[in-house]
Amino acid sequence: MNATTLRMRCARLLLILGLAFGLGACAGDRIHSVRVSVPQQRMAVYRQGVEIARYRVSTSKYGLGSEPGSYRTPLGKLEIAQKIGGGSPAGMRFKNRRATGEIVPVNAPGRDPIVTRILWLKGLESRNANTYERLIYIHGTPEERNLGTPVSYGCIRMASRDIIKFYNTVGEGTRVTVTEQDLPTAVEAPK
Repeated sequence: MNATTLRMRCARLLLILGLAFGLGACAGDRIHSVRVSVPQQRMAVYRQGVEIARYRVSTSKYGLGSEPGSYRTPLGKLEIAQKIGGGSPAGMRFKNRRATGEIVPVNAPGRDPIVTRILWLKGLESRNANTYERLIYIHGTPEERNLGTPVSYGCIRMASRDIIKFYNTVGEGTRVTVTEQDLPTAVEAPK
């Protein structure tokens, strides 16, 4: 057995063990990748280059960028640095990345908190290197009626049911690319 085959088998075993114990993928997840299309307001999730899920999302209403205080969604290559909220019920409100105990119903009028799960992003390029410090997340939103349109304050928002599935699929270290291009229609992830 060559080294590549051994690495692939080990990665699959770690993924299976992680899923069996409710941990999602293993830390340093290189099996999964994510692509967010800003023009389409959609996110695709890939396992070993094959698309396994597609979700409606919302990026920033202020556009793209990484300037501090801009409330823009960073563009480029990122990774999931930290996962927060596993096991919390759908709609659980988070403040300063801590569960508050309050459950916010879907489309609650006048409510726009971070809910359900948080996947904290870290920038991998010089243009988005401050992403972690800017507190940019992929997170649940109760404002599900607005998904598919850019309405966030820099983060990438998802429906609670979708963020739970996503959280349980990917691990810390999963690469995330935010792009101004449409998602590919082919089953293979772009290189």
